[in-house]
Amino acid sequence: MARVPPLETPTDTKPDFAVMRRFLPYLWPKDQFGLRVRIVGALLLVVLSKLVQLSMAWLYGAAVDRMVPGMEDGVAIAIALVAAYAGARFSGVLFDNLRNVVFERVGQDATRRLAENVFGHLHNLSMRFHMNRRTGAVTKVIERGTKSIDIMLYFLLFNIAPTLLELILVSAYFQIEFGWGLVAATWVMVVAYISFTAVITNWRNKLREEMNELDTQTVAKSVDSLLNYETVKYFNAEKREAARYNQVVSQWADAAVKSENSLAILNIGQSLITNLMMAGAMGYVVWGWSQGQFTTGHVVTVNTLLAQLFRPLDMLGMVYRTIRQGLTDMAAMFDLIDTAPEIVDAPGAPSLVIRGGALAFENVQFGYEANRPILKGVSFEIPPGGRLAVVGPSGAGKSTIARLIYRFYDVTGGRITIDGQDIRQITQSSLRSQIGIVPQDTVLFNDTIGYNIGYGREGADQPAIEEAARGAAIHSFINSLPEGYEAKVGERGLKLSGGEKQRVAIARTLLKNPPILILDEATSALDSRTEAEIQSTLDRISVRRTTIIIAHRLSTIVDADRILVLEAGQVAEQGTHFELLAKGGLYAEMWARQQNEVEEEAVTAS
Repeated sequence: MARVPPLETPTDTKPDFAVMRRFLPYLWPKDQFGLRVRIVGALLLVVLSKLVQLSMAWLYGAAVDRMVPGMEDGVAIAIALVAAYAGARFSGVLFDNLRNVVFERVGQDATRRLAENVFGHLHNLSMRFHMNRRTGAVTKVIERGTKSIDIMLYFLLFNIAPTLLELILVSAYFQIEFGWGLVAATWVMVVAYISFTAVITNWRNKLREEMNELDTQTVAKSVDSLLNYETVKYFNAEKREAARYNQVVSQWADAAVKSENSLAILNIGQSLITNLMMAGAMGYVVWGWSQGQFTTGHVVTVNTLLAQLFRPLDMLGMVYRTIRQGLTDMAAMFDLIDTAPEIVDAPGAPSLVIRGGALAFENVQFGYEANRPILKGVSFEIPPGGRLAVVGPSGAGKSTIARLIYRFYDVTGGRITIDGQDIRQITQSSLRSQIGIVPQDTVLFNDTIGYNIGYGREGADQPAIEEAARGAAIHSFINSLPEGYEAKVGERGLKLSGGEKQRVAIARTLLKNPPILILDEATSALDSRTEAEIQSTLDRISVRRTTIIIAHRLSTIVDADRILVLEAGQVAEQGTHFELLAKGGLYAEMWARQQNEVEEEAVTAS
């Protein structure tokens, strides 16, 4: 089976310490005094829990020493020690759970802040970034990264730190009661355990990274396929899509088997090290007991202390794997955060000031790639309230003009001005707040019709939404629905027809009420009757607005104040409809061809 290529070109893996440095501010949040108090409180509960748990071993051993022959008169003390032992066990559980309650807000707040940062940053990235990425892959990276931070906080504070504290306390007790030999043996065991765990886990991480990459591809392919399910149906490609999906899922399954099998090696090695230490330590204490150096209680105490120490050490392999995986997942997410926005505001950029809405392209040059220019010195002017139509064959650069006006990309030459203000020197927010667009392909949120119309202006009330719907001639249709404005439109608005989606787009643009309007082939995908209805609505809303009409069907722009004909990224002709027909050039040729098509369709229909 052919290997599936990586979804993205892999970047250099960030060193763990660099990721940790990025992560630590979430462990001690700035300007969050309440959260810092919670962290300190949780750590104090950790210390109390460990002290109580270690006292359990001493209480247990002392109780056993009181139960040897000849100590029957001390039964009350033995019972008291047993009761104290039970109380210590309960206190350990109590402190651990109180610690979780105190800390939960810290972990969830850190996850929330990180998710907000990533989500906001993604919306600030350029259109080029989003066009080159798969949505499913990006969401998977964010999901894994945000989940990692809560887990990382928990394990660092409540597993690694307490285990280190417990090791120090146990070592101190062993030195006092049994000498340096047992202390040295304990530390040798711990170092060997950690070293073995690190080596095997690093090997497993490589398997895990391959599995994650295939998992990301699996999600990306499934999301991509489901978003395009209509296309799949059109081309009867269900089996083809299933085969593509099965290819990457099969590779993921193979990687998962390798990863899980490697876990057995890790568990066996860890168990061997800990049990060798347990056998050696217990044998040493039993020998000392036989020599009269230690009591029976000492044997019980050492057994209990080592068992308690091994419990978090047994988890250390899982903790180490989780932290390493968390670092990998967060590194991928930090790569997203570190992706610099291509389009940024100039330092100290002012807001756009609209004095009339005059729009001008001055020798504009642009290409999506350096070696493939799209616009080659395009110049035109639209006076306030004027209507300019842009036409031309496919690939001439018509839709690129709309993207440049919105400043989704920066021009590579020349400039674009609104009322004499270069749009690169003003804030993007103020620029886009003054422009409205009715696109060719209207994509709606999977929410209500009311929500999608109201999206045109934040905070718009219901009367304003309904007024915009009336202006777009869709209010009556909405009222005819059982749920009215609360009716769901489905994924990408698929529950609505093309004409209905266009009217929703017009309504939300009306609600925005911008002085500059872009109609980007807004009716090219509609039938003639719906097109005529939508066109009359568009003509009405463009009155007294500076309007650019990007059109395919020339019959929709005959009333434009001026028509710009693009060819190969340059202005081939410009003038009114009748002036261009009189020239007998490219526009006249396009007009004749479309009129012939209309006549042929009419003959065919009759």
